[in-house]
Amino acid sequence: MIANLSPGTDKGEVPEALRAVVLQAVRKSSSGARSAEALLQEAIGLAAAIQLDVVHAETVTIQAVRPATLFGPGTVEALGVTVKAMDAELVVVNGALSPIQQRNLERAWHCKVIDRTGLILEIFGARAKTNEGKLQVELAALSYQKTRLVRSWTHLERQRGGHGFLGGPGESQLEIDRRIISERIARLKTELSKVRRTRGLHRAARQRVPYPIVALVGYTNAGKSTLFNRLTAADVFADDLLFATLDPTMRRVVLPSGKEIILSDTVGFISDLPHDLIAAFRATLEEVLAADVVIVVRDISHPDSDAQDADVRTILGELGVGDDKDQAQIVLLNKIDRLAPDEAGRVNELTKRSADQFAISALTGDGCDEVLREIDRLLAARHEAIEVSVPESDGASVAWLHEHGDVLDRRSEDGRVHLRVRLDPANKARFLRRTGIRCEAAAEEPVAAQ
Repeated sequence: MIANLSPGTDKGEVPEALRAVVLQAVRKSSSGARSAEALLQEAIGLAAAIQLDVVHAETVTIQAVRPATLFGPGTVEALGVTVKAMDAELVVVNGALSPIQQRNLERAWHCKVIDRTGLILEIFGARAKTNEGKLQVELAALSYQKTRLVRSWTHLERQRGGHGFLGGPGESQLEIDRRIISERIARLKTELSKVRRTRGLHRAARQRVPYPIVALVGYTNAGKSTLFNRLTAADVFADDLLFATLDPTMRRVVLPSGKEIILSDTVGFISDLPHDLIAAFRATLEEVLAADVVIVVRDISHPDSDAQDADVRTILGELGVGDDKDQAQIVLLNKIDRLAPDEAGRVNELTKRSADQFAISALTGDGCDEVLREIDRLLAARHEAIEVSVPESDGASVAWLHEHGDVLDRRSEDGRVHLRVRLDPANKARFLRRTGIRCEAAAEEPVAAQ
C-alpha cells in the first residue's frame, strides 16, 4: 500500500501519513453533470479514506490533452514548483492517466503519481478483510498494474540464454514481470471461480430455508452501513468516509409482522468505478441480483445527490439489476437530518407523493420503522393465497404453515383442517415437497383469521 512505513518504524507505531497533492483535471470545453469543485472535494475525500495528508488541492484546466503528460509543459512546470514547495511525496490526479503520462509526470515532479483508479484500488486494498475481498482486490490491482509496466529495466532488457553466444536472446525483465502477473491473474480467477460456486451454494441453501434477501445499495458514504446498524443492531464499521466498509455483511432482521429477512450491506458505488473492480467484485454483487428487495440509499443532503443517483443506476443496469420484474425496489432519501427545516419539509412532501421513496435519517432512526413496514408489505405482495386441507393428526404441517405463511382463515371439518394461507412461491414449493399435499389457489378476498 501507500503507507509511509520506514524500515526503522516499530510494528506498533502508526506510520506517518504521506503528504499528498490532489489535482482535478478539467477540460476547458467539458460540461459534465458535476462541478469541478465537487469532483475535487470527492477526490480529497478519497485521499482521506486512506489517511493521506492532503497539503494542497486545486483544479487544473486543460486546454488540450497532451499524450505525454496530460497537462501542458507550462502547467507541468508550475505544478512541479507547487509539489516541491509543499514537500509532497505523492500526487493524486483525479482522472485517468496512461502509463506513459504517469511515468513522465513522476520524472518531472520527482515523486509518486497515481490516478483515480490507482487511488480507489489502494482504498479497496486497505479495506478488504475477508479472503474473498483480498482476492478480488488483488485481481483488480494486478489487471491494472499489468498495463502500467513500462521499460524501466533497461539494464536487463536483453539478457541472453545459454552460454557464450550460443543461446538466443532471453526474456527481458519487462516480459518476465508481465508473465508472472499473467500467471498470478489466472490463479486468482480460478480461486474466485471457486468462491463464486461456494457463494452460489450458500445462496441456494438460503433459498431452501428460506429467508427473503433485502440488499442495500448506493453511492459510497450514502449511509448504508449506518442504516444497516440501525435496522440490525449490528456493529459494522461506519464512518463519514468514502468506502468505510468493503466486504459485504449479512444479518437477520425481524419485520413488524414477525417475518424474518436477511439484510445485506454491499460495497458502495462511485463514479468512474474501475471496470476491473466491477469485474472482480461481480461475485459479491451477485447478491444484489438474487435479492427479493433492493433498497437504493441516497445521500439527499449531498449537493451532487442527483448525479450520484445516476451513477448508481448506471452500475445497477450494468449488473442487470432491474431486469427481474419480481424484484422490488425502493429508494431511501437518507441524511434528512442534515437538511434545513424548509428543505426537509420539501423532501418529505416529495416522498408522500411517491409510492417507492422514503425520507429517513439512518443516524437518528427517523423514518426507519416505516421502511420496515414497507419491506413487509412488498414481501407480502409476492405471496400467493392458497387453500390447503391437512389431516387434523398432522399438527406439524399446520404449525409449519403458521410459521412460514400468513393464515387468513382456518376451520376444522370431517377430521381435516382447512386453511387459507398466503405463502411466497419458494415456501409453497417447499410445502409441496415436504408433505405432498396439493395446494389450490384461494379466492382473492382475504377472510379474517379465526
